[in-house]
Amino acid sequence: MLSSSLETTELVNAIAAEMAFGVDAAVECWMAQIEQASSDLRLTTLGRMAAVREILERYKQLTGKTELGGRKECVPGREGRRS
Repeated sequence: MLSSSLETTELVNAIAAEMAFGVDAAVECWMAQIEQASSDLRLTTLGRMAAVREILERYKQLTGKTELGGRKECVPGREGRRS
């Protein structure tokens, strides 16, 4: 019984680690795209803002979201924590 419980725990931990890796990779990708768009000196300031907006719209389209929520929860230093 202990072996089965340990195997289940190890499986859950492996799945959670894989999910965390995937989320981290996705966030890194989006942030890299935003960083590149916002610092592209070939574009005007308005062009850079438009490029960032395009990235956000593409994200919303891919995720099926119409708007992003949780702005009140985005407090520097408290990322990922819920009260």
